[in-house]
Amino acid sequence: RVGDLRNHFTPESVNDTAKETCLNWFFKIASIRELISRFYVEAAILKCNKFLSKTGISECLPRLTSTIQGIGDPLVAVYARAYLCRVGMEVAPHLKDSLNKNFFDFLLTFKQIHGDTVQNQLIVQCVEIPLYLTLYSPAIDWILQCIAYHAPEVLLTEMMERCKKLGNNALLLNSVMSAFRAEFIATRSMDFIGMIKECDESGFPKHLLFHSLGLNLALADPPESDRLQILNEAWKVITKLKNPQDYINCAEVWVEYTCRHFTKREVNTVLADVIKHMTPDRAFEDAYPQLQSIIQKVITYFHDFSVLFSVEKFLPFLDMFQKESVRVEVCKCIMEAFIKHQQESTKDPVILNALLQVCKTMHDSVNALTLEDEKRMLAALINGFIKMVSFGRDFEQQLSFYVEARSMFCNLEPVLVQLIHSVNQLAMETRKVMKGNHSRKTAAFVRACVAFCFITIPSLTSIFARLNLYLHSGQVALANQCLSQADAFFRAAVSLVPEVPKMINIDGKMRPSEAFLLEFLCNFFSTLLIVPDHPEQGVLFLVRGLLNVIQDYTWEDNSDDKVRIYTNVLHLLSAMSQENYIYHVDKVDSNDSLYGGDPKFLSEINKLCETVIAQILDHLKTLGKDETLKRQSQLSLYFFNSILAHGDLQNNKLNQLTVNLWNLAQKHGFADTKTMVKTLEYIKRRSRQPEMSHFAELALRLPLQSRT
Repeated sequence: RVGDLRNHFTPESVNDTAKETCLNWFFKIASIRELISRFYVEAAILKCNKFLSKTGISECLPRLTSTIQGIGDPLVAVYARAYLCRVGMEVAPHLKDSLNKNFFDFLLTFKQIHGDTVQNQLIVQCVEIPLYLTLYSPAIDWILQCIAYHAPEVLLTEMMERCKKLGNNALLLNSVMSAFRAEFIATRSMDFIGMIKECDESGFPKHLLFHSLGLNLALADPPESDRLQILNEAWKVITKLKNPQDYINCAEVWVEYTCRHFTKREVNTVLADVIKHMTPDRAFEDAYPQLQSIIQKVITYFHDFSVLFSVEKFLPFLDMFQKESVRVEVCKCIMEAFIKHQQESTKDPVILNALLQVCKTMHDSVNALTLEDEKRMLAALINGFIKMVSFGRDFEQQLSFYVEARSMFCNLEPVLVQLIHSVNQLAMETRKVMKGNHSRKTAAFVRACVAFCFITIPSLTSIFARLNLYLHSGQVALANQCLSQADAFFRAAVSLVPEVPKMINIDGKMRPSEAFLLEFLCNFFSTLLIVPDHPEQGVLFLVRGLLNVIQDYTWEDNSDDKVRIYTNVLHLLSAMSQENYIYHVDKVDSNDSLYGGDPKFLSEINKLCETVIAQILDHLKTLGKDETLKRQSQLSLYFFNSILAHGDLQNNKLNQLTVNLWNLAQKHGFADTKTMVKTLEYIKRRSRQPEMSHFAELALRLPLQSRT
């Protein structure tokens, strides 16, 4: 069966025809004269030996290993050994002896590399020995990785000792450090440093050996007693490197070791050395990836930013990032780390000054070509920083910080929005802390906060951001008894409503704006209930102004939002006609206190109600066409329910209006019968409550029409 043969089978499961075919393959391969071709073809189908015998693979691996000894070119031979190790690990990973034999055979022929034949060939091909030796690394690395896989420490130690015995063994030493487990290398770091010192610099550059050692020490810790000596020995070699690229490749690796095990003093020394090597001839311009990596490693290990920015050479190190795109990426990394690791708010001047400059770099990179996603990301990082700044009860210093931030980040709208929210919050905190202490200084500070918001809001481009912030800022001003400032905010909001476009951009897509306008106006009405009339502006001047704006606004033909807004105005006017309003602002006298139920005030409210109701009824009349009768029915019932909840049904006119609306809702058969039944039941239940007997009379006048 194919399934069995594919996974678990023995030679006894294979029929004779298959065996004969397989054997024929191997005979044909054996007839190939060229050694290299014969070796690779046979190695490629080594697994097919399972068709012939259980021991076929274990017998072929040693033979193929010996075959490689006939390859004269050491470079060709080492890659043949690497391929055989790869095949061996795939078909028989338990047969470690062939892996070891391949490596030990390579060691025996290692001297060929420095023999006359190879050296003469390199001269002819104009290839220098250091470059030639690097060609061996991938093959040797692979062989050693195969050997080191789950290998006991005794074997690894034996491998290392054999490498020691070879002269000029830098190539092998580098492969050992690349292939062996990091823990094995780290615990023997001083031994490896000693071996590196003995290597011939001309054969294989020592800085590559220290680079490999540094990679291991980034993954595993050496003995604590050796750590400083290891750093000193490594840096003696690294700092002497003349080639900037060789230097920075090595320094990048060892910065992590320094950050991992030492203090800011040692890190500062390393950063200073990097600046010294990379500044001449602007060498840093060719090493931005490595320099970025160094910054990333430093901020990974230094989570305390007061310590980080006290590292003397950290900010000068940032100055090497002259290319704007790279500099911005580095600044983003710093801000991401700050937001992630900074647990408490800060007022540390060192942190604030440094991060303000970092944020300014990000902000100044914004131009007309910057994508919206990039702007959002930058704004989120800057806002994260702003939220973490707190001067405690030094409110004036806090406001000064916000003023400075506004001047620095004026091109990112989400940052300005955040600053306005923060200043409003600051004003409310001042009110809470200074409760009972109404000093001139406190009042002046609150007015300064209010002025900040009033000046900043017009610079925003999003019209709904402006509307909502005018409303929010007005509420804050009202809560702080700044009545004239609150009026200014609310008047600004009223004057802005006509500018609301029909369509607005939401997350890159154009959406109708009426739903957002309806939501804003409903919130505005809730606030207007507690706003006292201005003594020089007349009764309900803000409500009248807003009604004029709503009347003049051009609404969509197929929209009923205008009626829904007018209905909410009626809710507001109903609440305003009460003796005592349902909520107030502390220490602010609303119109219920100012007018005390004055008949003239109530008369003005009734006039406004009549005007609004007339507007609603006019709209209902326009829906008398066949295609809009359903909307007429729904709006009639909606208006009916509003009167039911907020109107005085003992008023004959209003009572008759509710009956007319009820009948209109059912007139053309579009009313939902279940809804109408439940509404009538509700009215009957209300009639049983004290002083609600007029609801019983109303219920008798509301018939349920059948659709049959």
